[in-house]
Amino acid sequence: MNTYKHLSINEREKIMLMLAQGIKPSKIVSMLGRSRSTISREISRNCKLNQAYSANTAQINYDKKRQACKPKFKLDDKELYQLVHDKFMSHRWSPEQISNRLRLENTKHQISANTIYRAIYHGWFDEGGRLARRKLRHKGKTRHAKTHDEKRGKIKISHELSERPKMADLRERTDDIEADTVLGISGGHCLLTLVDRKSRYLWCRRLPAKRAEHVQTAMIDLLKDVKVHTITPDRGKEFAYHEKISQQLNVEFYFPPPRHPWDRGSNENTNGLLREYFPKHQDLSKWHESDIISKVNELNHRPRKCLNWKTPYEVYFDEVLQLV
Repeated sequence: MNTYKHLSINEREKIMLMLAQGIKPSKIVSMLGRSRSTISREISRNCKLNQAYSANTAQINYDKKRQACKPKFKLDDKELYQLVHDKFMSHRWSPEQISNRLRLENTKHQISANTIYRAIYHGWFDEGGRLARRKLRHKGKTRHAKTHDEKRGKIKISHELSERPKMADLRERTDDIEADTVLGISGGHCLLTLVDRKSRYLWCRRLPAKRAEHVQTAMIDLLKDVKVHTITPDRGKEFAYHEKISQQLNVEFYFPPPRHPWDRGSNENTNGLLREYFPKHQDLSKWHESDIISKVNELNHRPRKCLNWKTPYEVYFDEVLQLV
């Protein structure tokens, strides 16, 4: 274990006093209880050009060298700081997304996710008293207990999830869709969300109400030009007209067991990302349609860890973009 301590200003003053009295360095070593090399280096560094040793000057030189040897913080670079600030604060990229996308594109700036997290928690991105860390996603959402009684209306289903083709289960192709709705205020507008299982690409449409007829119309319109293989929704009553959608799009619906949101994990995760823009209990009718489209485009162009830091757009359309 290294127990070495740097010379203090008090010790330097004693060295200056003893040198002025003509005491030899070898004697100073024993009087201060320091090693010969420590004292000799201290004197040689600060007695250049036959100048007398000055404790004050020696301490100033020491402080400058200590400051210079400390590692510089990555985000001291203004260009990198602005890039990270923009992606995190304006576009809601996570620290991991920012770090790994920079590495994927092999940019001149590289920074670890941990460094970004430290900056966030130390207030580097706080603005006007608002804590930047509040923009981080919440973990460990509460789930219903196993004894929870499902009170929502039951609908007739066409196929159980266990009947879904293996290619859809293994995410080996695009156009296997998971479906759900995101509610604003009770009885008000909602968002229909459709997520491709392989690429996590999102289609979204605002509906005037969480009703089966609105879901039917929107799903047919959104997917009319897509060669959909399967659709996996939850068992909510808004999907009661799934048979009509099947006939229009020539696709089968596969329903997971009740209270199994993890069977539609891609859609549930995407809904969580949308909640960053459209929090619960807010009236979705107040948002302009162009704003909703803009936020959906942001999500489709945000790199994902599960896609090796590619974006849903890049995977779904098999294109490579320059994002940073």
